[in-house]
Amino acid sequence: MKTRLLICLVIFVCFGASFAVAEEWPQWLGPTRNSVWNEKGIIRQFPKDGPKVLWKSKVSGGFSGPAVAGNKVFVPDFVVKSGDSTNDFNKRDERSGNERLLCFEAKSGALLWKYEYPVVYKISYASGPRVTPSVVDGKVYGLGAEGNFFCLDVNTGKPIWTKDFKKDYNAPTPLWGFCGHPLIKGDLVYCLVGGEGSVAVAFNKDTGKEVWKALSASESGYCPPTLINAAGVDQLLIWDADKLNSLDLASG
Repeated sequence: MKTRLLICLVIFVCFGASFAVAEEWPQWLGPTRNSVWNEKGIIRQFPKDGPKVLWKSKVSGGFSGPAVAGNKVFVPDFVVKSGDSTNDFNKRDERSGNERLLCFEAKSGALLWKYEYPVVYKISYASGPRVTPSVVDGKVYGLGAEGNFFCLDVNTGKPIWTKDFKKDYNAPTPLWGFCGHPLIKGDLVYCLVGGEGSVAVAFNKDTGKEVWKALSASESGYCPPTLINAAGVDQLLIWDADKLNSLDLASG
């Protein structure tokens, strides 16, 4: 059985920048989900010998990116116990193990806490979570490749609430796993879930209570919920396997 290993590197890329003052990267694609870092003084070219490595930490397999907020780095991974992953995009592999969310101190790389739970993968490229965590208002939100959705306290890693998309909504696991990064706006967190009438689901971000659910499709797809403003109207875009949908944020 092969074990995959990722190395998490933290580097200085700014002149005089520090974790305390640099703009944070608290979710997928950054603060506004547009893949733009608004930091000033960013160097244009790395030194000849490469950037200075501040710390390294070994983590297990996964495809998600880290989130950086509040002097903490959040990294999801998957620790394999049994099964192998094949390089076949159209084949589901069965692997068992633990999905984890690791929290490191950004300055030192010290492990502050970890949250983990057992999971059985039955997906293609069964090597780990796909979704980058989101950090908002003292909470961190994570989504595993088999639909385990959770909200944790950023300081302790203790669960505040959890959901299981497969059990709670009878949502089938997509071939490549659950990949739609949740979108947090105001008091709600919008998710691409799946199942009859629940391709899109909005939860209260503090309690996990379902606020609304909408849409059916042959498959949920992989595109994260996206917020746009068109003609002065905020719209939630949900692109499932069959169509592109525009929904009202409050009612679905």
